[in-house]
Amino acid sequence: MAKFNKKRSQSSTSINTASLPDIVFMLLFFFMVTTTMREVTLKVKVNTPSAVEIEKLERKVATSYIYVGPPVDERLGSATRIQLNDQLAFPSEIPEFLESEKTQINPMELPKFAISLKADKEAKMGVVTDVKQELRKAEVYKLYYSSKKRQSGPQL
Repeated sequence: MAKFNKKRSQSSTSINTASLPDIVFMLLFFFMVTTTMREVTLKVKVNTPSAVEIEKLERKVATSYIYVGPPVDERLGSATRIQLNDQLAFPSEIPEFLESEKTQINPMELPKFAISLKADKEAKMGVVTDVKQELRKAEVYKLYYSSKKRQSGPQL
């Protein structure tokens, strides 16, 4: 009995990889465009109050943020706390925070340096006053209060 062998070609077919760099760069560009950069992980609840007349901050380059509100983690209690960048802090730590923020800003933008205070509408005013006092001691006088746009007129 005769054995039938199929003829096999000696050369293997290769995959054309000429368009592979184009595909890789296209994917890289897609992920760069669609990815959002996380600025701060909030550790305090901030439900800003609403206002009728508000202005949007035009130049955010020289603006740093201070968050005031009750902690998200209920194990830390319910008292109003201050958050500077990604850490809960005390009012006495604000001048050190301001100095570190000023070093990260372009010296040409330094005269425009300002603080945006994002305070919860149920936050204790004593803590907000402490923050304002520390800002005055550090000679930072440009302070913006963050709020949401109210849809209708004043509510009683």
